[in-house]
Amino acid sequence: MEDKIYIFGHKNPDTDSVCSAIGLSYLQNALGNYSEPRILSEINDETKYVLKKFKIAIPEILNDVKLQIRDINYHKNFMVNIKESVFNAFFLMQENNMSTIPIINENGTFMGVFAMKDIAKKEILGDNHFLKTNYNHILKTIDGIEILRFDEEIDGEIVNVGIRSSSVYNSDIFNNRTILIIGDRHSIIEDAINKKIKLIVITSGKKIKDEHLELAKKNKVNIIYTNKNSYDTLLTISFANYIESYRYTKELVCVSEDTYISDFNEIVNKTRHSYYPIIDKHNHCLGLIKLSDLRDSNPKCVFLVDHNEMSQSVEGLEEAKIVGIVDHHKLGTLGTMEPINFRNMTVGSTCTIVHELFKENKIKIPEDIASLLLAGIISDTLMLKSPTATKIDERVVNDLVKITNLNPEKLAIEMFKANDVIKSKNLKEIIYMDFKTFVIDKTLIGVSQVTTLNAKAILKQKNSYIRFLNKEANHKNFDIMVLAITDIFKNGSYILFNDKAKDILKEAYNEKIQEGDFIEGMVSRKKQILPPIISVLK
Repeated sequence: MEDKIYIFGHKNPDTDSVCSAIGLSYLQNALGNYSEPRILSEINDETKYVLKKFKIAIPEILNDVKLQIRDINYHKNFMVNIKESVFNAFFLMQENNMSTIPIINENGTFMGVFAMKDIAKKEILGDNHFLKTNYNHILKTIDGIEILRFDEEIDGEIVNVGIRSSSVYNSDIFNNRTILIIGDRHSIIEDAINKKIKLIVITSGKKIKDEHLELAKKNKVNIIYTNKNSYDTLLTISFANYIESYRYTKELVCVSEDTYISDFNEIVNKTRHSYYPIIDKHNHCLGLIKLSDLRDSNPKCVFLVDHNEMSQSVEGLEEAKIVGIVDHHKLGTLGTMEPINFRNMTVGSTCTIVHELFKENKIKIPEDIASLLLAGIISDTLMLKSPTATKIDERVVNDLVKITNLNPEKLAIEMFKANDVIKSKNLKEIIYMDFKTFVIDKTLIGVSQVTTLNAKAILKQKNSYIRFLNKEANHKNFDIMVLAITDIFKNGSYILFNDKAKDILKEAYNEKIQEGDFIEGMVSRKKQILPPIISVLK
């Protein structure tokens, strides 16, 4: 599957950013690019109304796009069952150039890790006389040939006879758990079969006598042939053991696919391991990551709409891959490592640009998507009354009306009534509902804009809003914090601001400006609220 592209607007989603993200995602999918629209926080009542009216699901919230373990090309599905043989585990590690492998049980549950050093330790210490495994593992380990099989599970002690036959007869080395490795010493083989030992491995390509084979069938003695000599067979057969019969590490630091790489690096600095098992919330193993895997990552792909400022975007954007931007604001501070598709137009709404992209790509706009784009333009241009509205916006509105058969003026009234923030939000929520930050010559500016049909309700609490703006400005080091309460029908905005901003705003707007003053014609943050402030600062 191709990399998913997350398409989203700014941190405080408005109708234009949400609808343009949904519309652009539809277009990208139609063009064969797998994408999903997302939002960065809860949407306002106006946007909720629009999505509900046109039966479009609210996009999921995208908390961040920071690099996670899941974005690394780690060793997925690299693990071994605890009932697998040491022989198979060894070669699996060797083939993958690894010295450690996670162990799971039959349910996929993580049990620990098995390492090359665990094999070496057991072999060097000589603790290799016992075998607990199954018949198939033995066949594979010693390159054996199945002759007689009565038991799937083989559990016993390995014996390699190096003494005279007479000494064997007088000893008690054979019992029902004996695993005998031997050549063509027929008298000893006969004695072993009579004593009903567990398994006989005939080495060097030799065969037992027919009468002994019949006797073995009668006594249910397992028999395997191998072309290996007795010495080589003895050296390798212990590798047929189940991994569980070896000592392995049961307690180890594990990570999940959701672990952020920044957090993973802290874990590495504390633990100093080279390998880390990856498990899910049910303790099922997903694979293994080693430190060198971090060099091979697949950052999340993102497409920004209605913004191009790092401060207005998702957390972790610097760790993501920006594949495109569609915006109608001034250029911000974002940079990319490689060329991207960047569409920036001097229009009143991002939805207008998305409409143009549909036309340029000759993709038909469905009625529901057209309805969203229309709503986005109505919202951001204040039904084409904002100074940001252009002839292009007007043309696009007419095109969308033809597709949807909607009355844009009626839709505008419905939308603005639905966004009666006074009834549904508290003071802090109102200020931060549509709040954007800007840095101009090291001056930190915060501008909030609220469009409402009930501005008087906010102005009744003017002093409370001013106190909050002062408190937030001091706490968050804003030099300027402005709240613009926009009345679309009066075609202007009431202005509230923090005390520290007063002198700058006097110079920017009017020498006599006071808290709560109405500024006629000021309805656009981008063209009328922010530019005079920037002009003063510069």
